Amino acid sequence: MAKERQIIILVDDNMASLTMGKNILKDKYDVYPIPSGEKFFEILQKITPDLVLLDVAMPDMDGYEIIRRLKASRKTQDIPVIFITSKDDPGNELEGLSLGAIDYVSKPLSPALLLQRIDNHLLLDSRKKELEKYNRHLKEMAMEYSSQNSELLHGTLGILAEAAEFRDVHIDGHVKRVRSYIKLMLDELAAREVYHNETIPLDQHFLLPASQLHDVGKLFISDSILNKKGSLTEEETALMKQHPALGASLIDQIIPGKTEHIFLHYARIFSVYHHEKWDGTGYPHGLAQTDIPLPGRLMALADGYDALVSARPYRNAHNADEAKNIILEGKGTWLDPVLVDIFYDNSSKFAEIAGRKN
Repeated sequence: MAKERQIIILVDDNMASLTMGKNILKDKYDVYPIPSGEKFFEILQKITPDLVLLDVAMPDMDGYEIIRRLKASRKTQDIPVIFITSKDDPGNELEGLSLGAIDYVSKPLSPALLLQRIDNHLLLDSRKKELEKYNRHLKEMAMEYSSQNSELLHGTLGILAEAAEFRDVHIDGHVKRVRSYIKLMLDELAAREVYHNETIPLDQHFLLPASQLHDVGKLFISDSILNKKGSLTEEETALMKQHPALGASLIDQIIPGKTEHIFLHYARIFSVYHHEKWDGTGYPHGLAQTDIPLPGRLMALADGYDALVSARPYRNAHNADEAKNIILEGKGTWLDPVLVDIFYDNSSKFAEIAGRKN
């Protein structure tokens, strides 16, 4: 049986834009071109689209009013919306994202870019639905049994971590490498008997897998920000800095109730504290030195190093020596001095791990 085609509704008052958009998408999706917000809500009574492409500037009912109405209804609030606009104004983009849009694309439409954006978001949406399915099953099991099934929990949250990493096309293999860096540093701490009081209580069986969720909050950050070529604006930077707290909030919702699994406890620590800095200038809480939990300090170095040796849309990857020097410069300001000393003594092993790009 042929696979059912996904449905996209394109809302735009410009007939030329509707025609162009339909021609771009019709070979892959069932496309419904709609010329107004009023007609759009009429057709929503009959079909539920997998994604909506929504023009911002329209008479009578503009894109912002349409998305407000969509998000206000339980029936339609989860439909992904991508705004289409000819305006080049970060304020407009910020407003749309704050109302619940998942992305922006600019006119004139680039067929290849539009199709790739839609493919990415629909794949991400399907993964999120799969995660919700697993979570429902997990909650049912938690109610039925007093003990928690850690293997199922790891698998479920692994899907979530993969969904977060999928959003950023430049970090292939990042979560696996970060886990290896952290394991290396923990082994060294144990061998040197440093931070003994902090390392002894840690259960690495749960701690290391939990590290993969450190950036799960990026699920809530727009692709246009995550993969932007060039520096972020102040508004975009403010949005990006929300991802540690957003990740913690999502983790808190995985298994609601009074019983917290140790895996989730570690995952939350990694998410919230990995952008804190040793000198207290980090975010979101501005903690300093050992007030930052050890997993957060470990992740700050591991995540920071891997970012340095990986390419970004706005720069090339640093080589091992350049990355090493930047880490050493961060000793006592950005990074825990003890962990930087461990890094220095094991910099060749860090470079070896960095070479594992998948």
